[in-house]
Amino acid sequence: MGELLGQLVGFVKEYWEILDLLLVVIGLSVYVVASHTLQQRRHPSAAIAWVLGILLLPYIVLPLYLAFGSRKLAALPVERHAPQLALPSRPLLATALRSQQLGMAMGLPQPVAYGKLSIHGDGAQALESLCRMISQATRTLEVSTFILGRDAVGGDIAERLKQRARAGVKVRLLIDGVGIYLSRLPDIKGLQAAGVEVVRFVPPFRSPKRGRTNLRNHRKMVIADGACLWCGGRNLSAEYFEAGSSLRSILSGTPWVDLTFDVEGAIVDQARSLFDKDWAFATEQAAPLPQSPLLGAGVGCLAERGAQVVDSGPDRVDDTIFTLLVSACFTSQRRILAVTPYFVPEPSLLTAMTLAARRGVVVDLVLPARSNHRLADVARHRSLRDLVSAGARVWLHPAMIHAKAVVIDDELALAGSANLDGRSLFLNYEMMIAFYDNEAVRGFASWVGARLRESKPYHPVVPSLWREIAEGLILWLAFQL
Repeated sequence: MGELLGQLVGFVKEYWEILDLLLVVIGLSVYVVASHTLQQRRHPSAAIAWVLGILLLPYIVLPLYLAFGSRKLAALPVERHAPQLALPSRPLLATALRSQQLGMAMGLPQPVAYGKLSIHGDGAQALESLCRMISQATRTLEVSTFILGRDAVGGDIAERLKQRARAGVKVRLLIDGVGIYLSRLPDIKGLQAAGVEVVRFVPPFRSPKRGRTNLRNHRKMVIADGACLWCGGRNLSAEYFEAGSSLRSILSGTPWVDLTFDVEGAIVDQARSLFDKDWAFATEQAAPLPQSPLLGAGVGCLAERGAQVVDSGPDRVDDTIFTLLVSACFTSQRRILAVTPYFVPEPSLLTAMTLAARRGVVVDLVLPARSNHRLADVARHRSLRDLVSAGARVWLHPAMIHAKAVVIDDELALAGSANLDGRSLFLNYEMMIAFYDNEAVRGFASWVGARLRESKPYHPVVPSLWREIAEGLILWLAFQL
């Protein structure tokens, strides 16, 4: 055995260059075939990073590509037709009209009327609303989260889910397969013993979905009896509601600032259909039939007052949230007001925002002065310098702000789980709710505006050569793969 191993090592040493070249050829062939066959559209810098990695380090990068390289699961249809649209009796302004047209052309559900909307002012109000929804559920509870903490808040929510399950309520809990490890592991066995159905979304170490372990479910929603939806940016862990157990939370003594809301009406049906689709994918069951009409199959009606679920991810052909954001920035007339924890935008989104600022649109962006991801904080400065030089205003909040919302003029508010970075906009399964009526738009604008008034203006500093190189490397490697 030792002699055979020695011969093998000698063979590898003698023919190392040939073997290395062969692996490079195989790696590039796999990349090209997979990219074209599966239609994995990537930003040029991401494609360059993969190709250079395979050329320079094929033994390391090729296995990484096979494990994490898949971005889109949905294939382009043979033909795509824009839906026929019946215009509302009252003309919509440019942003709302174009956003609804574009959304329906990409296969998003039609805007629908909704009932009561409550935007949570702080973590205490958000937690009270969530606990009330869970306690009042009598038939079904669907919960989707990236993180379920094993702390005071997460433990209390888990106990409430157990109580509802013991009371005969059908409780389904979907947790991301990677997010579950970002806190102390929740008591999965205890939940299951109480009757809660628990599913991990693509667990990384034993997932049958090869090449997809880099695609995370970042959607957050709780649906009670199919009648009320609680959603936004908060994970089910203490620091998202109150002073939690994380180091930053302990040092600051304050909770993260986040944005959630609850809403009733027909919009809940759209969210529940999305949950059912995610559940079917995670459990490898047949996907439920869509409730909305197929593209080109009928006449849609643009809503004067309404909302729609905007889901984005590998299961969609288009990068829907990203596309709507770019379009809305180009059609904006008065203002763009945004809040996000991480700002590492794709160049075309940054261009849309800077051009809006240059043509006189008031662009305000609210960020945490320091987020929980140091690399994101380093990488954001290049984009922030471009924004400020174009006339936009950037505001730094003293707390870790985790909220995700964009308000365009008085016509459109997008709020939900998506950050303004490449991972959220191109890799993750995300969900935003688009609101089109003035009352809702004003409500979200008021919430973001209050955070803006708590913040200090960002003043860019001319970077050194080494700083620019570091920013470029982080942008190229860390946020494009």
